Amino acid sequence: MVNIPKHDSVEAVWAFGDSFFDSGNNNFLNTLIKANFPPYGKDFMGGVSSGRFTNDRTISDYIVKKLGVKDYLPAYLDPYIREKDLPTGVCFASAGSGYDGVTSQIQNVMPLSIQLEMFKDYILKLNRIVGEEAAKHIIKNGVYLVSSSSNDWSISYGLVPVRRLQYNATDYANLLANNARMFFEELYKLGARKLIVFGTPYIGCFPLMRNVFGGIRRNCVNMFNEDAETFNKMLKSQLEYLRSSLPHSTICYVDYFNLSREIIQNHLQYGFEDVDNACCGTGLYETSYLCNRLSPICPNDSKFLFWDSLHLTDKGYKIIVDHALPQLMQCLH
Repeated sequence: MVNIPKHDSVEAVWAFGDSFFDSGNNNFLNTLIKANFPPYGKDFMGGVSSGRFTNDRTISDYIVKKLGVKDYLPAYLDPYIREKDLPTGVCFASAGSGYDGVTSQIQNVMPLSIQLEMFKDYILKLNRIVGEEAAKHIIKNGVYLVSSSSNDWSISYGLVPVRRLQYNATDYANLLANNARMFFEELYKLGARKLIVFGTPYIGCFPLMRNVFGGIRRNCVNMFNEDAETFNKMLKSQLEYLRSSLPHSTICYVDYFNLSREIIQNHLQYGFEDVDNACCGTGLYETSYLCNRLSPICPNDSKFLFWDSLHLTDKGYKIIVDHALPQLMQCLH
């Protein structure tokens, strides 16, 4: 358990990006990328299928809980969101999105540009609720979470390889890293000062990638892991640049790649018996509507790292946050 000193306490958190954070925004979009039906959410608040792509909480939920902000991060598009929830932060993330706008187009979800527009709308609401001065203080002192590259590699460069036909991996990584930098600069212009950025995970070992690209033995796909490493290096380089060019900014990087690789390679010491297959369905390819109320699910999801073929169980997410948080607190303060 990480204890947060009182004077270091965080008062608000906002999340941008993809399904590692999305807490239900896609429920309100015309897209097939949804998780607002069983068995998703089977352990969340008594079995509510909230739109989170896991059995319980997401990474952003665990971060706000560990920081003592609130129990979970609500989706901004949820029509039932309460006004009193807004000053402590909300989630703008949209499952299926990426740093590449094409990735969002393929899946008809909200690109980062639209998530930024929602944040502007949120600021107007916040001004009305707490007043302009208090709103500026909240925006400046809160923490911004971003995770947004996995779909670019798994979808636009992988399963629907439109970008693989146009770019080699290095050039595509460079495009994504530049897009990421421009997004962070836009957030900064809107008042963001404390940023936590997640890199691409060990995506070549996720069940769907192994099943589609790993051959008859479903091996981890080295190509995608190498591409992720290439991108992560470029992303870190852009973050270094931003640290020097954006005054009074604090920018923290979460090494999601090595955290997820460590859990996969040493899974038994984390209590996982299966890291090759997902808990839902056959464990090979089901995600979103393919993981549904008719899908068999594993008897004990705490023994599985993966809930569906592209997303972790809440136990996996909790371990990621537990490992990342001490370093994040050091960075933020």
